[in-house]
Amino acid sequence: MEDGLFSPSDAAPQSRRRNRRERRGPKPEPLRIDLTLADMGHEGRALGRDQGRVIFADFAIPGERAVVELYRNRTDYGQGTVIQVIDASPDRVTPPCPYFGTCGGCQWQHIAYERQLELKRHVVKEQLRRIAKLPDQQVEQTVPGEPWGYRNHVRFSANGSGEVGFVRRASRNFLRVEQCLIARPEINDVLAKVQGSATGLHQVEVRVGVNTGEVLVEPNLQGLSNVEAGPEDRPSRHQRGSYHDTLLGVPFQVNMASFFQSNTQQAERLAQMVLDRLALTGGEVVVDAYAGVGTFAALLAPLAGEVVAIEEAPSAIVDANVNTAHLPNVRHIEGKVEDILPSLELKPDALLLDPPRQGCHPAAVGAVISMAPPKLVYVSCDPATLARDLRLLIDGGYELLEVAPIDLFPQTYHTEVVCTLRHV
Repeated sequence: MEDGLFSPSDAAPQSRRRNRRERRGPKPEPLRIDLTLADMGHEGRALGRDQGRVIFADFAIPGERAVVELYRNRTDYGQGTVIQVIDASPDRVTPPCPYFGTCGGCQWQHIAYERQLELKRHVVKEQLRRIAKLPDQQVEQTVPGEPWGYRNHVRFSANGSGEVGFVRRASRNFLRVEQCLIARPEINDVLAKVQGSATGLHQVEVRVGVNTGEVLVEPNLQGLSNVEAGPEDRPSRHQRGSYHDTLLGVPFQVNMASFFQSNTQQAERLAQMVLDRLALTGGEVVVDAYAGVGTFAALLAPLAGEVVAIEEAPSAIVDANVNTAHLPNVRHIEGKVEDILPSLELKPDALLLDPPRQGCHPAAVGAVISMAPPKLVYVSCDPATLARDLRLLIDGGYELLEVAPIDLFPQTYHTEVVCTLRHV
C-alpha cells in the first residue's frame, strides 16, 4: 500500500485484522478527559496533567479548558484530540481551511498568527531550558512571515480515480482537496487543472520559482496542463526536472529531487540573517556544512576568501556545481559531514552548520570543536536536536551569543532557528 491507498494486495491482511477484532469483541469507547492545558509541546500539541500523567492534546491552546478524547492511552502519558472547548483562549480563531483537522499538513490554524509566533519562541526557550540546560538563555522574537499562500513546493497524492489531494491525519487514507491555503497560487492553479485527471499516478509534485515565475510539475503532465514539466528522458534517478529561482538576487538551479526552502520570502530573510551574523570582511576561509544546492556557498563566496561546501545528496551536488560554477573560490567536497569534517585539514575562520531535522552527527560536532573556528552559525529546523547539539558545543568551548527564531512555516508548529556562537 502506498500513500495510504487501498490495493487488492491489502485484502488478506485486512481480513485477518477483522477476524482478530471479532475474536476480541467490540472496541472499548475512547476515554474522554476534562483537561486544563498549561503549556505547548515542541511537536505542536498543548499539554496538561491528569492524575499525575501528561496528556498531549491536538488543536488546543495553552490556557484553555477542553474535553480531550484520547487516541493513545498509556500508563505514563496520553495523546488525544480536543472534541469540545469549554473555556476558549482569546487567541482561538476559526480555521479558514475546510480540511483543517482532517489533513495532516497544518496543526495551528486555530491559533491567531501573533500567538503562533509567541508559542514558537516559547517552545525554543523550553527546549534550551530542558535539553541544553540553559534556563536563562534569551531568545529573540520570532521573525514573522506571510501567514498564507507561501509554500513553493507541494507533493500531492493521487488515487485510482485520478483525484488529487493529501492523506488524512489519523487514518493516512486519501483526502481529495480543491485547494491548499498555504500553497502558492501557482500550485493551486496546477491542482485545479489536474484534479480528476491524474489516473495511474501515485503523486503529483509541483515546485514554483517565486522570483522567476517558473513552474515545475512531475510527472510530465503537459497533456493535462500548460505548465512546464520535468523532462521525460532523464539520465539517472538523480537527474529529474529542474527549475530556477533567486535568493537575494542570486540565481539558483534546483532539481526536483533537491532540497530548497519551501518559503522563498522567508528564505531570503533567513539568508540575510546568516550573512549578517557571520559578518565576513573578506579573505576568510568558511566551511559550509550540509551545503545542499550551494545556497549559502554562492551567497558567501563574494564576501570570503574561500568557501568549502560539504554535501552528500547526489542531486544537490549537481545543482551546487551549476550554481557556483562562476565562483572560483568555492570548493565542493562530496560526502557526509561527519565523515569529511574530522579529516579536513583546515582551520576555518567561520563555519556554518545547516543540518536536516535530526541535527548533527556527534562526530560532526566533535570535529567542529576540534577545528575551533572563531565564528559559528547554526541554522536548525528542529529546536530539540538544536538544543542537544548546542549543549555539546558549549561544553566544547563555545559561547552562545544569540538565538533567533524565524517563521518559515506559518500555520504549523515547525520553527527555523538561527544561532550565533563564538569560540572562547
